[in-house]
Amino acid sequence: MKKKVLFIALFLVFAVVVSGCSINLKKAKTLNQEQAKTRITEFINKNLMSNGETAEVKDFVLENGLYKMSVSLPNGQTIDAYMTKDGSKFFPQVMDLAKIEAEAAGGDTEETQVPVANAPKSDKPVVEVFVMSHCPYGTQIEKGIIPVAETLKDKIDFKIKFCDYAMHGEVELKEQLKQYCIAKEQSAKYFAYLKCFLNSGDSDACSKTANIKSVESCISKSDAEFSITKNFNDKSTWMGDYPTFNIHKDENTKYGVQGSPTLVINGAQVESGRDSKSLLATICTAFNNAPEECSTELSSASPAPGFGSGTTNASTDASCE
Repeated sequence: MKKKVLFIALFLVFAVVVSGCSINLKKAKTLNQEQAKTRITEFINKNLMSNGETAEVKDFVLENGLYKMSVSLPNGQTIDAYMTKDGSKFFPQVMDLAKIEAEAAGGDTEETQVPVANAPKSDKPVVEVFVMSHCPYGTQIEKGIIPVAETLKDKIDFKIKFCDYAMHGEVELKEQLKQYCIAKEQSAKYFAYLKCFLNSGDSDACSKTANIKSVESCISKSDAEFSITKNFNDKSTWMGDYPTFNIHKDENTKYGVQGSPTLVINGAQVESGRDSKSLLATICTAFNNAPEECSTELSSASPAPGFGSGTTNASTDASCE
């Protein structure tokens, strides 16, 4: 039978979901992300592939209480799939119900926006967005919010801060130290560096592009002050499976930050679409008297998660947590 009819005909695509069925993996305990990714990769390649071919599991994140992943098939096709946190059930095909309903009704789903949520008001809103430097959904909101910060300028007090744990290894700890120091010591070049990094993910090249002078002294001092490397090497200090990053720990605790991204306006967590138009509208609800810049037309296209300059038609509330 030809490689099990290509992933069991994409796991019977429609019938599996419509019938409400899922593939039972017969697992019982809660798995962390690394364990879960290993588990589902082994399951797919052992049970659903043949002729020595393998599938690759990518973009593995926690979303809405399930592990979400992209499965890259040998024929070049990629599908989204989900698995329960205990590794017991695998949902190999996803249907966007809202999109299907809208299409059935003849509606347009190209620019679905998250409703604007009103934030606490002030004369000069304090806007803080908490991210992990290599979280695809953190980079997504950063790409959307930078044009807003550049539009409102000193009308808001804007800061990008970091979650108090890192899910993407030592490279993330080092990058966050670097970004913290660039913002601290060379703030005029910070957005130039960050926009380059969000597009390419190449930290060294972006330092040259933005003409960043050495921040090694700041990195060393901050590393020692907040015990970044020390805690990375001491797993007893980790938050579960992840090393701590304590530069903004107090703010994380104060606001109850639990993942990347988290948007905080005037001390309150606020939900917003991640496109620039939605973020501008959300932030502008926080003014006692909105400035004329709030009428600026910004892009309503949602930046794609991860590095790169692409966009996506799908709004998302996914996060790294």
